[in-house]
Amino acid sequence: MAFVRKSHFRHVFGTAAKKDKCYEGFNCSKNSVESPYCAVNPKFLAVIIASAGGGAFLVLRHDEVGRIDPEHGRVGGHKQDVLDVAWNPFDDNMIASSSEDTTVKIWQIPDEGLGKTILDQPLLTLEGSHQRKTHQVLWHPVANNILLSASFDPLIVIWNLETGEPAQEIDCHPDLIYSIDWNTNGSLLATTCKDKKIRVIDARKGNVIQETDGHEGAKPQRVAFCGNLGVLFTCGFSKMSARQYAVWNAKTLENLALEEIDQSNAVLFIHYDPDTKMIYLAGKGDSIIRYYELVSEAPYCHWLTNYSASVPQRGVCFMPKRGCDVTVNEVAKCFKIVAKGYCEPISFTVPRKSELFQEDLFPDCASDEPALTTDEWLEGKDADPKLMSLRPEGSGGAKAAKREKKGLAALGKKAPKKKQADDEEVSLALDIFAVIKKLQTQVEAQDKRIKALEEKTANL
Repeated sequence: MAFVRKSHFRHVFGTAAKKDKCYEGFNCSKNSVESPYCAVNPKFLAVIIASAGGGAFLVLRHDEVGRIDPEHGRVGGHKQDVLDVAWNPFDDNMIASSSEDTTVKIWQIPDEGLGKTILDQPLLTLEGSHQRKTHQVLWHPVANNILLSASFDPLIVIWNLETGEPAQEIDCHPDLIYSIDWNTNGSLLATTCKDKKIRVIDARKGNVIQETDGHEGAKPQRVAFCGNLGVLFTCGFSKMSARQYAVWNAKTLENLALEEIDQSNAVLFIHYDPDTKMIYLAGKGDSIIRYYELVSEAPYCHWLTNYSASVPQRGVCFMPKRGCDVTVNEVAKCFKIVAKGYCEPISFTVPRKSELFQEDLFPDCASDEPALTTDEWLEGKDADPKLMSLRPEGSGGAKAAKREKKGLAALGKKAPKKKQADDEEVSLALDIFAVIKKLQTQVEAQDKRIKALEEKTANL
């Protein structure tokens, strides 16, 4: 008798947005570095573009769909091509960019977007440590104002943005670093390198804890640190240039699973969703996005489905889970860049008959509040990410609830209840009435005094 493995995501399917909900008319970067060329958060989409006389990238609001105005504002403060961009997970208006000019810059984007404004003054410029192209930037998953950058040196620098200085410089790779990822609490790093080694590194001390031989092929391999499952997930190539994925024990780097995918030569980008333990694989030059589910026992990785399109992608970025629309059971959303300057959102949904909130599809996810301050992390403290519920609240739904939460969090206040607000209004009205009464009494006393003085003056 055959048994079907139980999975909440067995019937997930991807749907591309209609043309009037897509973005077009921009000139995507043609740089050959292995980069996704885009980044997204619940407010904005950033796309690295080809630019003469320096590097630049577009920042688009999600409602700025259709053909992009040729005069649309851009962020253009780098002297050479921008190679990577990353949004701050704790501030939807802050983005980091790295460039061939060896610098990393931090930018603040206004809520209304850029319009026709050209933004060329960064909040902060990080320089001096890297001597060659800086090809990757990555924010810390739980600590505020901690940013990682990697270059062709090969050097990894962990920056303290409060001081603008390096907190740690990690120089343990003999060759080009292909890929880096933080673990769940940001205490460890996993890296892949041109020397075909996989390494686990202590992020604060900079020393290698474990290393092992990775995929045997010479082409780039990438890694995702699936810390809540205690494994690493990598994609690479065999000696015969077949694409593979592998699962490794995060503590010992023992190989737990190794499977061949296909014979394509495109490098696969990995997106890991720690809330649902899902893996998405999107190859640069592929027209397919693969969807897998990770488990903690053999065979560790289960293929679920593929999303197929007619046009190959040049880059892919994924929306943070807090930006997904739970009212339509959207478990993931990605933005696919194609070479002709076109970006289409792709929504991955799970069909359910009920319109109620599906708790099994949407466990609590990482929130937009840091769990640690910069100093706490540098002093050695660890913490898991702060979580938030995606359950819709009131008629505004999940997104409205999250916007209210974000705004109040920025002010460091809690949302007042309606009764409390009414009580405060009554109290304020009583205070105003008391002040008016006091002023009236003072005026009457002054009138009597003036009248008495007038009588004395008349007698004189």
